[in-house]
Amino acid sequence: MDIALYIILPMLIGWLLDRLFGDPISLPHPVVLFGKIIAWGEKKLNNGKRRMLKGAVFSIMLIVLVFAITGLITYTLLHINFWLSIAFNTIIIFYCLAGKTLTDEVKGVFKAVDRSVDDGRKQVARIVGRDTSNLSAQQIRTAGLETLSENLSDGVIAPMFWYMLLGVPGMMMYKMINTLDSMIGYKSERYKQFGCWAARIDDIANYIPARLTALLMIICNGDLHVFSFVKQYAKNHASPNSGFPESALAGILNCRFGGPNIYFGTLVNKPYIGDNDRLLTLKDMNKAITINRRCEVLMLIPIIFVGILINYMMI
Repeated sequence: MDIALYIILPMLIGWLLDRLFGDPISLPHPVVLFGKIIAWGEKKLNNGKRRMLKGAVFSIMLIVLVFAITGLITYTLLHINFWLSIAFNTIIIFYCLAGKTLTDEVKGVFKAVDRSVDDGRKQVARIVGRDTSNLSAQQIRTAGLETLSENLSDGVIAPMFWYMLLGVPGMMMYKMINTLDSMIGYKSERYKQFGCWAARIDDIANYIPARLTALLMIICNGDLHVFSFVKQYAKNHASPNSGFPESALAGILNCRFGGPNIYFGTLVNKPYIGDNDRLLTLKDMNKAITINRRCEVLMLIPIIFVGILINYMMI
């Protein structure tokens, strides 16, 4: 069996499919299934006593099950037919990457806000968790670019990183971790106990990918001075990870992210990332999307290297 082909080919085809088509909305999606299972479990378990323990057991159980089931499927298919296994892995990778969908959404935000602020508020509400009803045009554009940088890590680089380490089972495991965090990993009264472990596991899973994303962004931009910007401002984000890709993009664009926003009816005064409060433009969006696309291509290189290295070691 050609291990290099088994590792590299599904990633290349799956990534290319994502670049061409984005999320297959009309088809059944594993993340949608994850969401339904999490919502069901949260409704059943997030009540009464020992919410933190129940949330921890529930989260860990789902993560382990997804890894085990995906691993069993890939192992079985590989022993049935090599090319059938390649096809399955390719489809899973296609489902797990969100590069095109992310950039399309951010393009939509900038186009909508150019039509009207109300259109911009409605469009950006699709991709952010903050209250968008009173955002200004500048805040809408800022929210779009913040999301673009943060989700480059969560939606593209992190899944590719975990694929590189643990194959398709690792990639699916990460998607479950990320879905758990996005649904129950909040510090609100409802989720602060039940979702505590989900949030912490997500922090661990994204620790290296978030920093790797910032590194890739800086390399793709070609200005090493952004390193010092990231070092200064990454800690200003409440998340131990999100500040790295956000500060990298703010440094590349020489702009300012962060500031006060309303989340679930509560005003949150987030520290600023950067100090140049200039107006963001369509040119900034195009540059940010170019950086995203280059990062995706650059991340393919270590995956290809790992595939070739493992193949060489097994000869």
